[in-house]
Amino acid sequence: MRLHTAPDHGVVGAVATAIAGAGGIVTAIDVAESSHERLVVDVTCSAGDAEHAQELQEVAAAVPGVEVYRTSDRVFLLHIGGKIEVGSKVPLRNRDDLSMAYTPGVGRVCMALYENPEDVRRLTIKGNSVAVVTDGSAVLGLGNIGPGAALPVMEGKAALFKRFADIDAWPICLDTQDTDEIVRAVELIAPGFGGINLEDIAAPRCFEIERRLRESLDIPVFHDDQHGTAIVVLAALTNALRVVGKQLDQARVVVAGAGAAGTAIVTLMLAAGVGDVIVCDKDGALAADDETLSEAMSELASRTNRERRRGSLHDVLHGADVFVGVSAPGVLQAEWIADMADDAVVFALANPDPEVDPAEASKYAAVVASGRSDYPNQINNVLAFPGVFRGLLDARASNVTIEMMLRAAEAIAHVVHDDELNPSFIIPTVFHPDVPGAVAAAIKG
Repeated sequence: MRLHTAPDHGVVGAVATAIAGAGGIVTAIDVAESSHERLVVDVTCSAGDAEHAQELQEVAAAVPGVEVYRTSDRVFLLHIGGKIEVGSKVPLRNRDDLSMAYTPGVGRVCMALYENPEDVRRLTIKGNSVAVVTDGSAVLGLGNIGPGAALPVMEGKAALFKRFADIDAWPICLDTQDTDEIVRAVELIAPGFGGINLEDIAAPRCFEIERRLRESLDIPVFHDDQHGTAIVVLAALTNALRVVGKQLDQARVVVAGAGAAGTAIVTLMLAAGVGDVIVCDKDGALAADDETLSEAMSELASRTNRERRRGSLHDVLHGADVFVGVSAPGVLQAEWIADMADDAVVFALANPDPEVDPAEASKYAAVVASGRSDYPNQINNVLAFPGVFRGLLDARASNVTIEMMLRAAEAIAHVVHDDELNPSFIIPTVFHPDVPGAVAAAIKG
């Protein structure tokens, strides 16, 4: 906060006392300007959240002789001007450098690629570049906020690609939510990229977009909200069942959420050999004999719920070994976990507010995971997508297969060694140095 105060240093101390009294932590106080009429004081403090920050501003303003001139938030400061940039890999110091990097030398390379198109990946950025494509229709837990508001997320995704896999990724925010237009737009820009990462596109549109692009393009198309989530969930589930001494093929799993992530998680779990899966949406369990289901949900129901059980989420949880939530906050009551099988596993992955409070769930479940970083066992897609694309680009792959994703999940799971495995550590941290390389190697096969 930048404050204008009376020219009395005692006022500054009063501000610090007021902020501390409201639960804030003052980390710096600097007098930016001083005169006989006033002081200009910069106060830096830590707040618990945005509401707490507003409270701290109010208590500072309530100190006699203080005006809150302006405030800033370090999250917003970090985003000023964006989070990524383009940098040159070659020097441009003189005419000789310029003649090779640009004209006339670049013309020779262009003609070589015209005659030998297979060299494009070797002689251009295509071999190490990914387009992160969104229509802004399902951004984080924020919903349909549009392409402009989605851009900070896509920038962040590009930064993660660079940090964890040294991949150059480019945010592509499309101002359309028409399936045909999205497919055509990606097809038109595809020559400049070695892979396409679809991001934050709502179901069921995302299913058709991915299917059509995989059919039409000769580069891999990966919808991270679906498959990245599924890979990390399967890795975490593999280790969670190791902790409680249960087998994957004997586990009964209930999944809350029949959207993009839920569908992909179920598909990968079934491919891995999970014994029995029941999927629930807001109306309860999906069953193949329910004629009211949409086409996408009917297809999902046809592969799950082999006993065709009906009822609410609570009803079908009875006796289940595992709960996986990719739905909405608060849909799972903590006490319902007591009705599950002994040594239950609970993954509450809705973000930022999970299906059940992880601390409450821990009272009943043997292993609990969430999407949050402030609890153990964070299920985070960063464990998957950088290594997945690193492997795809290095292998010059043209598509992504179920077998690749199964290998990636196994690789992530085995980064956690037997002597490290416990209920609070079933999945490696996103900063574990072995994860991207292990996943990339698994993808390459």
